[in-house]
Amino acid sequence: MVEAMEEVISMRPSSAAATDRSSRLATCTALRCARAAVRTARWQSGGVRGAVMGRIATIGVYGFTAGAFLEKLAGGGVGLLLDLRQRRGVRGPEYSWANSVRLQRALAAEDIGYRHVKELAPTTELRHLQYREDDRQGVGKRNRVALAPEYIQRYTLEILDPFDLGALVAELPSGSATALFCVERDPEACHRSLVAERLRAEHGLPVTDIRPS
Repeated sequence: MVEAMEEVISMRPSSAAATDRSSRLATCTALRCARAAVRTARWQSGGVRGAVMGRIATIGVYGFTAGAFLEKLAGGGVGLLLDLRQRRGVRGPEYSWANSVRLQRALAAEDIGYRHVKELAPTTELRHLQYREDDRQGVGKRNRVALAPEYIQRYTLEILDPFDLGALVAELPSGSATALFCVERDPEACHRSLVAERLRAEHGLPVTDIRPS
């Protein structure tokens, strides 16, 4: 009996060995938790979803400095900017950074791609239609809060409907967000909101509107 008990005792792990195994188990558990936390953070920020589908952001010029604009793009995980303007310039020194050549240079320095999608820009006639409505409302491009109903109808019929958004979506980066860019501060005052809504409704792409702080 004594010999049997001694044999059982000899088979039990020493306290040092048990402590070592417990330590290794705790370390492995901590590593698994850390990896899970990283995966969760990536999913919440869009990193994992981006592998399956793209993400859309919208952003304007007014209200931003060049530095704040680039910081917002970086913070939103933007890897490509689609310029939807007809005229790729902004009057006045305050927003000269948004003129095409300077903007492309600044984006390249931040490793953000640039593409001018002129087919989604409004025609001169449509722009003037909106300007007439702005005059009637007593507002301008910098403080407009909504698009004219006729502008929305005609832009949708003449520009958005004929454009092959499916082909554009197929070319968007999957690991980062794509920003739809124009001039107006608020997306509701700009045709980029119409493009973003179509991408959300017909292609299931989540949309985030980036505004000045």
